[in-house]
Amino acid sequence: MQWDFTSKVFETEVIRPGDTEERIVRGGRDRFALLPKAFEGIQQIGVIGWGSQGPAQAQNLRESLEGTGIRVKVGLRPGSASMAEARAAGFTEELGTLGEMFAVIRESDMVLLLIADSAQGAQYKEIFAAMKPGATLGLSHGFLLGHLQNEGAAFPANINVIGVCPKGMGPSVRRLYVQGKEINGAGINSSFAVVQDMNGRATDQAIGWAIAIGAPYSFITTLTNEFKSDIFGERAILLGAVHGIVEALFRRFVQQEGMSEDNAFRASVESITGPISKTISHEGILALYQKFSPEEQLQFARMYTMAYPTIYGLLEEIYEEVASGNEIRSVVSAGRRLGTYPMGKIDGTRMWRAGERVRAHRVEADIPLNPQTAGLYAAVMMAQVDLLLKNGHSYSEVCNESVIEAVDSLNPYMHARGVAYMVDNCSTTARLGARKWGPRFDHIIEQEVFTAYDRTEQVDENLLQAFVQHPVHQALQVCAELRPSIDISVSA
Repeated sequence: MQWDFTSKVFETEVIRPGDTEERIVRGGRDRFALLPKAFEGIQQIGVIGWGSQGPAQAQNLRESLEGTGIRVKVGLRPGSASMAEARAAGFTEELGTLGEMFAVIRESDMVLLLIADSAQGAQYKEIFAAMKPGATLGLSHGFLLGHLQNEGAAFPANINVIGVCPKGMGPSVRRLYVQGKEINGAGINSSFAVVQDMNGRATDQAIGWAIAIGAPYSFITTLTNEFKSDIFGERAILLGAVHGIVEALFRRFVQQEGMSEDNAFRASVESITGPISKTISHEGILALYQKFSPEEQLQFARMYTMAYPTIYGLLEEIYEEVASGNEIRSVVSAGRRLGTYPMGKIDGTRMWRAGERVRAHRVEADIPLNPQTAGLYAAVMMAQVDLLLKNGHSYSEVCNESVIEAVDSLNPYMHARGVAYMVDNCSTTARLGARKWGPRFDHIIEQEVFTAYDRTEQVDENLLQAFVQHPVHQALQVCAELRPSIDISVSA
């Protein structure tokens, strides 16, 4: 079995998504009693950074480890504006749970490096030098590994290196953990990876970390696969693509189909973040197609089969840019410019102004399930699924990175307040990627997909049957059995 591991602390099980087998670990609050054993030898966990993931993980860890004697301490730059936010969350100098970044690194047995990716690239030498020999470095993203590969550098040989990568933005990690206090196992799924294991404890440290931040199920990957799928996914269906999709659809519905701006917003954005996401979350992608009348199924199929090959080509380009290290280089370069040229807002177009009106008077039951919108969104999602499978990613990684994270963690934020609220609650790497690639999706959809759709009424039956019979539908059913019994609630 390719995706296998052993644990000395936690019970594992084998799932069979698609035509493969994978070993996974279920989380839940009933596993918290095992955390001291998983973290044997660790007296302090230093959480470095207070960006997207830092607040969520620090607070979840503190609550999960309460009464164990393991301290969770936040480390930030001197004078950081985030110091006040950390104190407001209960991490203080007086309690010994807040300190200067490098001091916390030096004294911690486990260091969770959650600062911005570009800052990791700029400061990794000093961070490595500050770590105790035999300590564990924890990453929630494979970005640093990709950067080290670009630099021809490596992690220090005298430390453990692990990854735990939640399949959702930090606010979702915290919100579902809080919502799930009375519901065992509610949280955000995580992948985990072991890069270096100096003492035979790294695997259980990684699993313990995932369970402590609330992951209902955790699956193994490699840190290389993680950064490829994660950075790629942010630029594709998770953020960049969905933004491009709705911009193109909104204009089409207004200019070509004569809809009012409010109705065009409902048929594009609201349709995706409402009934499309809810259907995929609870019933799967195929259920979208099956819900339509025969006439609507034809619209879905035409849009799907016109979009899939064109979008697949763009996704290949993005994946190659990520795998080659070019996207990581661009993030590091952008990090040097952001002080002078900060990122602007991305929700100033007519569509998002219409969205403010629509959300103010929204009736959830009246949001349409639009067949053109559903066909286009499903085509992008399925093209991403196929590309990741082709490149050797596990079904758990593919389902979580291309489907579950989109509909369960990210789209609810766009539903609540719009695209900026979704994108800009994510990491700087994700925000940059969405801004860079979103317009490419918008352009190629309008220029190529819509013109093909309007030019012919034919459906590529081979592509349609490949969708209907795709093994990912069974894989999503397996993953759905592990999903929390609660939907995320995002304040509007």
